[in-house]
Amino acid sequence: MDEKIENYILDIVFATREPQKYQLSSISHLISYGASPRASINLAIAAKAHAFMNRRGYVIPDDVRNVCKDVMRHRIGLSYEAEAENVTQEDIITKIINTVPVP
Repeated sequence: MDEKIENYILDIVFATREPQKYQLSSISHLISYGASPRASINLAIAAKAHAFMNRRGYVIPDDVRNVCKDVMRHRIGLSYEAEAENVTQEDIITKIINTVPVP
């Protein structure tokens, strides 16, 4: 896997833990706890599998984006405010994916 893709995965995971550093201050109050370092490992494995199933020997950012919700959905804890506003983990992941720069 290319180092740029690895850094992209790390940026996505760290954006759940420190949203302010990724211009995501608007969602910081919605996250009780972010994804753990294991999320980055499993996101990389899933992206590789997705690339393989699409007959590629390399990972592209779209592979990461396509598996991100499935891998990280249960790894983000919502705050009470998020639950009151009917915000889901998928909403937060979508916002992160759309904000973190793609390599």
